[in-house]
Amino acid sequence: MFKLTSLNLNGIRSATTKGVEAWLAQEKLDCICVQEVKAQAPDVAGKFEELAGLKGHFQFAEKKGYSGVGVYTRHEPSDVVIGFDGGEFDAEGRYVELRFDTPARKLSIISSYFPSGSSGPERQEAKFRFLDKMYPHLMALKAERDFIVCSDVNIAHQQADLKNWKGNLKNSGFLPEERAWMTQLTTEGGVVDVYRRLKPDATEACYTWWSNRGQAYAKNVGWRLDYHLATPALADKARTESIYKDEKFSDHAPFTVEYDLDL
Repeated sequence: MFKLTSLNLNGIRSATTKGVEAWLAQEKLDCICVQEVKAQAPDVAGKFEELAGLKGHFQFAEKKGYSGVGVYTRHEPSDVVIGFDGGEFDAEGRYVELRFDTPARKLSIISSYFPSGSSGPERQEAKFRFLDKMYPHLMALKAERDFIVCSDVNIAHQQADLKNWKGNLKNSGFLPEERAWMTQLTTEGGVVDVYRRLKPDATEACYTWWSNRGQAYAKNVGWRLDYHLATPALADKARTESIYKDEKFSDHAPFTVEYDLDL
């Protein structure tokens, strides 16, 4: 079995002080895709290149303390692809792809951090530009290889994916255009939302992010923002899912899927 986790760290330095490395060691993961590393190469050097025996591969943002993604893996990749657009979003540190290719198959594990548009119209427009670039990128990739994208997508797709859906119809993360993008990806795009494949009817149990305002976490007023998005052949190998809430490393919970897969 191949055990794969997605986790928005909300800062790698913060998450490690809260025990994430001990949890990784306990879980015996094959791979964890992390988002919002919020560090640069010098911050990671000598400290975070490896966690719990997993080797990290990163794309850092140019802006300090911002964004950044990584994939920690127990298995040596055949290739590492850093970035996807060669411009605006690579500068923000939003995409790392590890390839595990053999003569019999082409397989990628991708960590991606989709922009949030909640800080204002300018960032929402950036989010739409990102979506406009990401969709054709994934379609081109899908034509060549199987993949799993582990991501904080910053979109709750359906009403079941957040507690207060009626109050968020005009808010970033639940806008009609964002949800339509997810629908297109998972219908005509042919990419599978693995959690919903395994748990089609889950509501409150599905949340992976909670606001720090009020008592959102205590009251489970959450959103499902973290996804495994897989090509059908890999989605068919998904066996179990879990969202870990016993400890809090971040404002996001680790989301793990076990796949009947050997690298």
